[in-house]
This record gives sequence, structure tokens and C-alpha cells, in this order.
Amino acid sequence: MASITDVAKHAGVSVTTVSKVINNYTDVSEKTRKKVNESIRLLRYEPNVVARGLVKKRSWTIGILLHNIMTNPFVSELMSGMQKALASSGYDLLHLSADFNDPEYSVIRHCSSRNVDGMVVFGVGRDNKIPMDLVKAELPTMFVDTDLIGRRAGYITADNRNGILTVMEHLYDLGHRKIAFVSGYLGYVAGRTRFEGYQQGLRQFQLPYYSNYVEISNFDMAGGYNAMQNLLKLPDRPTAVVCTSDVMALGVMNAVADAGLSVPGDVSVVGFDNTAFASIVKPGLTTVSQNIFSIGERVIHQLIELVENPDYSPPVLVEPIELIIRESTSVPR
Repeated sequence: MASITDVAKHAGVSVTTVSKVINNYTDVSEKTRKKVNESIRLLRYEPNVVARGLVKKRSWTIGILLHNIMTNPFVSELMSGMQKALASSGYDLLHLSADFNDPEYSVIRHCSSRNVDGMVVFGVGRDNKIPMDLVKAELPTMFVDTDLIGRRAGYITADNRNGILTVMEHLYDLGHRKIAFVSGYLGYVAGRTRFEGYQQGLRQFQLPYYSNYVEISNFDMAGGYNAMQNLLKLPDRPTAVVCTSDVMALGVMNAVADAGLSVPGDVSVVGFDNTAFASIVKPGLTTVSQNIFSIGERVIHQLIELVENPDYSPPVLVEPIELIIRESTSVPR
């Protein structure tokens, strides 16, 4: 791994000049700044975030990386909780833009250039290098739905497995025996543990596992719609569909309606999250409620503890769930 000395030699400047560029000092010419940044890029130099923080102290800024669009109702509610917690904290929130598919992108360099005190990361799977880079750099970080921990990193997630297990019990008690599962990417802890809850439910109620009853798509409405279209083509289609997000569930319900069928008359549908629209769609959506606003608040409170207390043990937090039964589930025909 390149050092700051390597960068200085490559750019033909002093180590002090490189440090000034990294720390955004104004007494460096634009020509020199470009030359140093180019050397940093070519050598893939990663500034030492912890050491830099000791020099500059706190910036009172929390960074956030989101791998989901801001119009997603889960993200909107999460951000509301975060903003509430930040309001009385003295910290500001900075949304960092990133190309998650760019192999040249360095989250550590990005955090260093913005001088953030800590990071919140949501919607980035463990197979992406960004979470592990943050853990290795020991920048105070809280992950939402990414189960990674480190010396300065913790995470928060809902009780996903039990949430889906509760759904399976509800559907079984109604009389459903042909239950499908529609999810986004299983590399996220939410997708993976909810799938585990589905499998556990099948075993618990002695129901067979059918691979064609499992549809993995995108965590959005289009993903749910496309998944349900595939399920409707099956010769022995399911009587109930468990979705791992409310947004996917809405897509599933639209696909059922477009096929000339009804919810819950022909297919019962269950979501996850209990976002704002779950109670106003027709029929009302049966869903697993997690307190998304509380998750936003808690993730900020815990991150500030990590920032301000070097000896604070990174937390692993599990948000409780509750099944909200509405009109989208009924006994099968």
C-alpha cells in the first residue's frame, strides 16, 4: 500500500504539500493540487483517517452513503429519524455521492476529503468493498442492514427472521399451504435473514420447499411486479406471497390486478416495513412493522457515541417487529 511519502515522490512535491492537499488547505496552487490528486489516484493512496482526525479534531459532520433512491419510503423514514437525532446533537449530515460500481472509487479518500467524523451506510452489501474498507480504516461507522462489525464499526437491523416466521404462521393459520417468497438481493442481511425465516417457517409447518416459488428480484415495485408475473405463469401457482418489502408487495399486487385476479381473493400478499402507504393502499397491506424512524434515531445516537468515545464498544442492535394484519390476506379459495 502506498504511503504519503510515495505520493510526494511521485508528484515531485514535499510530504507537507501532499498533506495540505489532502486536508484542503487553500495555500496550494491549483496546478499542484491536480498533480498531487493525480498521484494519489494512480498510486491508490488511502489517507489514514484516524491519524488525520487527531490532527484536525472533529468536524461535527456525519457522512451517509445510500445505495437506494431517496424516493424509497424506507429511506425517507430512515432519514427522518436520523435528522431528528441530529437536530439536538450539534452534528450536520453530509450525503456522499458514490459510484458503487467504480473500481477506482475510494470511500476512505472520499471521507478524508470531506473530513467526516463518522459514517452511516445503508443498502450496501458485504460483497462490495466499501463496508470492509470502512471497517479496516477504523473510521467510526454504523451500518444499517449490513451485518459487519469492527473495532470502530457496528450495525443495526430488524428482527428479520422472526418477522417472516410470524408471517408464515399467520398464513398457515389462514389455511395457506402454497406460499411463495419474493425478495430483493439476498446479499443484504435483510434479504438473507428474511429468507432464512421463510425456510424455517416451511420446516416448522412441514411444508415442502419449491425453488420455483422463490423469486429474487430488485427491492422495488418493478422487481415485485416482475417476480409475480413469473409466479402467475406456474401451473400450480401459490395462494400467498411473502414479500421482503412493502414496495415489492405493491408491485406484486399490481401484477395480480393486471392479470385479472384479486388480492386477497386469488392471492394473499404480505409486505415488510409498514411504510406509510401500507395502510392506504386498497386492499390495506398486511405487513411486518419495524420502527424505521427509531432505527434512524438509534443509528445516529450510537454513531455519535463511537465518534466521541474511543473506548465505546461497537453495538449490534436488533429492532423489534410486529405483524400488522390488514385486508391483503385471507383464507385461500
